[in-house]
Amino acid sequence: MLFLFSITWGDVSGWWLPVCVLAGLLYAGVLYRQPVNIHKTYRYILFALRALAVAFIAFLLLSPLVRSVSYKPEKPLVLVMQDNSSSVKPSGKNISASLGQLKQQLGEDYDVQQFHFDSRLHDSLASNFNGRQTDIASALKQLNDRFVNRNIGAVVMASDGIYNRGADPRYEARNIKAGFYTIALGDTTHRRDLLISNINYNKTAFLGNDFEVEIFATAYQSNGETLRLNITDDGKQVYSKPVTIKGSTFRQMVPVKLNANNKGLHKFTVNITALSNEVTTVNNSETFYIDVLDARQKILLVYENVHPDIAVMKNAIEVNRNYEVKTVLLTELTTIKPADYNLLILFQLPASAPGIQRFVANANLPVWYIVGAQADVTAFNNSQKLVNISAGRSEMQEVFAQSYDGFSAFTLSDSTRQKIRKMPPLLAPFGNYGVTASTGILFKQRIGNVSTTYPLLAFAAQGGRRIAVLTGEGLWRWKLAEYAAFENNNAINELMSQSVQYLTANADRQQFRVYPAKTVFDEGEDILINAELYNDALELVNTPDARISIKDQKGRNFSFLFSRSGQAYTLNAGALPAGEHSYSASVKLGSKAYSASGKFTIKPIDAEARQTVANHQLLRDIAQQSGGAMLMPIELSKLVDLIKKNENVKTVVYEDKHYSELVDTKWVFAIILLLVSAEWFIRKREGEI
Repeated sequence: MLFLFSITWGDVSGWWLPVCVLAGLLYAGVLYRQPVNIHKTYRYILFALRALAVAFIAFLLLSPLVRSVSYKPEKPLVLVMQDNSSSVKPSGKNISASLGQLKQQLGEDYDVQQFHFDSRLHDSLASNFNGRQTDIASALKQLNDRFVNRNIGAVVMASDGIYNRGADPRYEARNIKAGFYTIALGDTTHRRDLLISNINYNKTAFLGNDFEVEIFATAYQSNGETLRLNITDDGKQVYSKPVTIKGSTFRQMVPVKLNANNKGLHKFTVNITALSNEVTTVNNSETFYIDVLDARQKILLVYENVHPDIAVMKNAIEVNRNYEVKTVLLTELTTIKPADYNLLILFQLPASAPGIQRFVANANLPVWYIVGAQADVTAFNNSQKLVNISAGRSEMQEVFAQSYDGFSAFTLSDSTRQKIRKMPPLLAPFGNYGVTASTGILFKQRIGNVSTTYPLLAFAAQGGRRIAVLTGEGLWRWKLAEYAAFENNNAINELMSQSVQYLTANADRQQFRVYPAKTVFDEGEDILINAELYNDALELVNTPDARISIKDQKGRNFSFLFSRSGQAYTLNAGALPAGEHSYSASVKLGSKAYSASGKFTIKPIDAEARQTVANHQLLRDIAQQSGGAMLMPIELSKLVDLIKKNENVKTVVYEDKHYSELVDTKWVFAIILLLVSAEWFIRKREGEI
C-alpha cells in the first residue's frame, strides 16, 4: 500500500500564509528587541524559536486541511465453483484434482477462492457429490453477495448444467461482472430411459371431492414401446393407463382425476413400469402427498361500507384452500349463525352497532378487528382490551410496517418480513396507542423515519379467545406494490394465512396442542414442531417442561425437550430420516397430565435422478454472455492461459482520499511544544526566567 499526504486549504486563501510568517517575526522582534543579559547568538536562536512558534499557531488558526491519499492494490479474484450434485459424480471426481491445482498454476498474482454448490453454496471444492438438489442461480447469488464491490476477474464453474431448483441461472450470472469459464461435465447423449419429469397437484383436497393431478412422463430412445403409468394411494392401486411412445424423444402430460374419499394425509406413488436396458430406474417413480380435509374453516367478514381492503383480505386468505371467507353487511348479521364459523373479522367497527357487540359476546369466536378511517375509535376501544387508541381528533396518518423481533406466536419467512417493511404506508388513526402486557406485536408503526412502540398488527388471548388488531387500512396498496415489484403476492398471502391460522388454531379448545409446522417436510429440512398449553381459564402458559418422542417407520425413537418461546413451546428437531414419523408429547400442569400425538412425513428428495442428460447449452450461454468460454474436461489445461490472457482480469489499484484538519494532527502540537520548550530551556539557562 502506498500512502501520500499534502496540505491544502479550506475556505481561507493561501495568501494568508505570509501574514502568519510576518506575525511571527513581528512578535519575536518586539519580544527580543533589547535583551539585557542574553548573548547575541542565543538572542537570535530565541528570536527564531518564538517566530516559528507564533507563525505555526497563526497558521493553525487558518484551519488548513491535510489531504492523505492511499493507494491499495487488489489482486483479481478467480472464483472456482464445482457442482456437488449426484448427477456429476462420475466426471466430477476426476475434475476436482485439476481445479485444486488452479491456485498454484495461476501464481501469486491472483486470489483464487474455491467453492462447491448443490442447493446452496459451500466453501471448498466438492468431495462427496451427494447433493440431492441443484440450484445454480442461488449459488451465484450467494457468491455475488459475498464478493460485492470486489475485483472479481473470472468465475470458473464446473457443472453439467442441470438445475432442478430455483430460477434460470443465466439471469443471475449477468449480475456478476466477470468472465465465466464453464467446465462442461456429464453426458449429453440421450440413452434409453423412462422417467417422471414433473407432477402438478394441489397439496390439499376436500373429502368427497374429485381432484386432478397432472403427470409429465418422458421417454428417450424407446420408440414404439408402451409406457404404463400406475398410481397407488397408500399402497392401493387407484389408476393405471398405457401410453404408446412415439419418437426417440417423447414427452406427454397425462391428466389424472382422483377422488378424496378418506380424510387425512394420503401418500400417492406414481410409477412407470421399467423397460429392459434402461440407463436407470430410479426416476421411474415419484411420490407426492395430499392432505384430505373434512371441510373448510369458515371465516365471517362483517363490514358496513365497501372498501378495496375487503377483497384483498378475502382473496389472500382463500389462497389457502383450507379457508373460506363469507363477506356480509352489518345489516345482514341477524341472519348469520355464529356456530357455522371459526373466525370473525370486523372491518372498521362503526359507532352505531349495538347488535354486533351481542353477536361477538354470544359467538365466542376468535375476532380480528380492522381499524381505519370508517371506524369509530371509541366503539373499537370499548369492544376489546387489547389495544387502546387515544385520538383527540378524527385524523389519519401514514404509517409504515416495522417488524418486531420479539413476536413469537408464529413465524413469517424472512422474505415476507423484508417485503412488508418496504411496502407503502397504511393509514392509521392519529393519536396515542396503548397495549396490554400480554399483547404480542408482529408489526409496529413507523412514522416517517421514526420507529414507534405503537402496534400496527397485534395478537393476544382475551377471555378465552384469540384476538387480533390491525390498526391501519390500505392493504390494497401493499398488494399492488408487491405485484409491481415481484409479480406475485406471496408476502401478503402468507401474512393473511399465518394470521388466520393462529387465530383459528385453538378452535377445538384442547388444553395441550402439538402441531408440526408442516405435515410434509422435505428430506434434509429442519423439523419444526410447536406446542401450546392452556390452563383451566384457557390462558396460555409454558411453566412446566414439555417433552416429545418422535418415532420413525423403522421403530427408532428420538426424544426431545421443548424450548420455551414467548408463552408457548417450540422445538427444532433438526434433520431426521426420510419416511413416516409419529410423535407423542406430554406435559403435566399441576396435578393434571396432558398428552398429544400426531404424524408427519419426511419426503425423500432425489431430484437429480429425474434428468440424466447434461445441459451444456446452458453452460455455453453463460460463458458467451459474459465474454468467457466453455471448456470440456480434456481442455482444462487451456484454462490458465485463457485467464492470464484476459485483459479484464487484472490487479486494480484503489485510491482513497481523506481530508482532515491540520489542528487534529498530533505531530503539529509536538513541534509547537518542542519550540516553546527549547525557548524556555535557553531562557532558563541564561537566567531570564
